[in-house]
Amino acid sequence: MRDRYSILVGVFFAAVVVIALVNGVPGGGQGTLGLDEQPARWPLPEFAVPDAAGELEGDANVAQDDCSAAALPCPVGSRRTPACRLRTPGAIRVCDLFDRPAVISFWFGGGDGDCVRQQDVVSRVDRRYRGRVSFLSLDIHDDRGEVRELIRSRGWEMQVGYDRDGAVAGLYRVGGCPTFAYAFPGGTLESASIGRLDEDGLSARVERLLRATAAAEAS
Repeated sequence: MRDRYSILVGVFFAAVVVIALVNGVPGGGQGTLGLDEQPARWPLPEFAVPDAAGELEGDANVAQDDCSAAALPCPVGSRRTPACRLRTPGAIRVCDLFDRPAVISFWFGGGDGDCVRQQDVVSRVDRRYRGRVSFLSLDIHDDRGEVRELIRSRGWEMQVGYDRDGAVAGLYRVGGCPTFAYAFPGGTLESASIGRLDEDGLSARVERLLRATAAAEAS
């Protein structure tokens, strides 16, 4: 029941974000990430977010290097630096994950809920695959101080980003908590999933990603 509740709340949350972004940042994936099928090798949209544990403040940068290729028309008169060209200290750029296979865990909701405990699993699996797979845990719209305290008190070692206004969640069509995106090197989608995974389950998805990466490189 708690998983169903998390998914329903997430679908409502994502719908609000998508409505809010429809004029500013249209495009992104198709349907709900992890529930609906995505195009094969979908190029993950670029973003840069503050490191949740750091001091940098502000909303996510979701400006794309190539707005046409990303199906994200550049706003008229926009002068924003594309996310992956940003050089701001304290910012996490998604493109920096893509020199190897990558896993992004999207979550929201503080306390000791399912989504927070899922990040405990992400931290342990990140430790197991460090140097082989990049991991990013991305909090959506929670209180920044609470997120910092979770990182400290729970000893999370993976990168944790902070999507203050939900722009990245809308861009990726996140509709439940937790949602995972598994990406090939270079930043194209291998697969996605929604709902809790234990350590063995998440490790199995990572192994699947590694096998798919090896097969793609061999071909």
